[in-house]
Amino acid sequence: MPKSYAAGIDSSTQSTKVELRDLDTGKVVATGRASHPPTTPPRSEQDPESWWQALVESFSQIDKRYLKAVKTVAIAGQQHGLVMVGDDDAPLRPAKLWNDTESAPQAKALVSEMSPRGWTEACGSVPGASFTVTKLAWVAENEPELLERVAKLMLPHDYLTWRLTGQHVTDRGDASGTGWWSPRDGVYQRQLLDRFRPGLSNALPTVCGPDVDVGEVIATELGLPANVVVAPGTGDNMAGALGLGLQAGDLAVSIGTSGTAYAVSSTPTADTTGLVAGFADATGNYLPLVCTLNATKVTEAFRGLLNVDHETLDELALSAPLGSGGVTLLPYLDGERTPNRPDATGHLAGIRSDIGRPELARAAFEGVACGLLDGVEALVNAGVELDKRSFLIGGGAKSAAYRQIIADLSGRNFVVPDDDETVATGACVQAASVSGKEPFAEVAQRWGLGAGVTVEPTGSENSELADEVRARYRRLRDSVPDVPRPSIEPESPED
Repeated sequence: MPKSYAAGIDSSTQSTKVELRDLDTGKVVATGRASHPPTTPPRSEQDPESWWQALVESFSQIDKRYLKAVKTVAIAGQQHGLVMVGDDDAPLRPAKLWNDTESAPQAKALVSEMSPRGWTEACGSVPGASFTVTKLAWVAENEPELLERVAKLMLPHDYLTWRLTGQHVTDRGDASGTGWWSPRDGVYQRQLLDRFRPGLSNALPTVCGPDVDVGEVIATELGLPANVVVAPGTGDNMAGALGLGLQAGDLAVSIGTSGTAYAVSSTPTADTTGLVAGFADATGNYLPLVCTLNATKVTEAFRGLLNVDHETLDELALSAPLGSGGVTLLPYLDGERTPNRPDATGHLAGIRSDIGRPELARAAFEGVACGLLDGVEALVNAGVELDKRSFLIGGGAKSAAYRQIIADLSGRNFVVPDDDETVATGACVQAASVSGKEPFAEVAQRWGLGAGVTVEPTGSENSELADEVRARYRRLRDSVPDVPRPSIEPESPED
């Protein structure tokens, strides 16, 4: 029987990655990759056309024999970016991306105006500068003439799906990160857009269900057959969950330039502290998520300070004792996304004359790990059950130091998956599910997703010390003014 393939696309901030997987076995048969223009926050913008050109370039690297056997495609894109298209079907300006923090003042004003509880009741999340609604507020304040010309509002993955099919659609997962769609109610909160321009909400895409076939490929540049079915796509975090085969009760911790902790939940969350984003997932469930802007960039900064390569940095860190000899790093080197302070800075405490390079190296890893584990605690405090598997993914998961230190400080066993392109893999899962009308979990099980190496804590005798390390981190965090905390301000009784 001739082979058939699913194509999964990961359009991230840095690049486009394409995977072709066998629809039956899930085996990767071909890949392609092309870079996106670099960005330099606080202004982080890209021309949406550059994403399309990178997509075309990625497909051009794949043998045409494979492309002819593709049956279905799904696109996963970086969340939150604001794409505004005019009547001529051209973007009106470069897209503001998730890590563009110019809208921090607008985020603060929006939260102040509607209150954290008002936002969580409307959209499941308290919007920070990463959320799309804050970027729209920035445009309304700084480039108001553009709002009059908007014909279509899109997220990055919506734009690529539109170029691929001509259909103006999105999915519930990516829509849940805009700040104008309710995961709990499954509807747009149109008044949140129409305040910027009457009727602006008419420019929004249709929100498709998880298993919807949104159309066929009409673009010829990719070399795909015209009858290829296109799935609704989703946001990158939602696709990452699909690529792991994440189920309710599972935890995923991702260590990249930024760090995230998220889980699948069967019920929506509404965290008024603003730490937990109450996203929907790509299957009909929910994906509560905590994000920190500082993860591998922290250890990269310390690698530069110590003038060592990655392998040596790992060796130094692992040669130091748990707790880094009393050195504690608050790792907000480049600020944090919080409702009340987007520009917090880092602090290093416990320095003495006997502290050496190993302790400094380990303190960098432990600071990042403690920040991420604070995020895991925030998920639990928001009512999310985390009683099943734990996964460690992202570029940082390749580091032996990150693996062991996070396992030690959390007391959890973590699975580091064999397959590290979870977003592109998740897009393939969605494509296969839509193509075969098969439940997502069955595709993931058949493909063997989530298998990998298990990293265990080094020993039960270290658990008390691990608790003290995390307590010391929290004391430092709470002693420094205006840094991220598990709450904003006490709510008044009338809130």
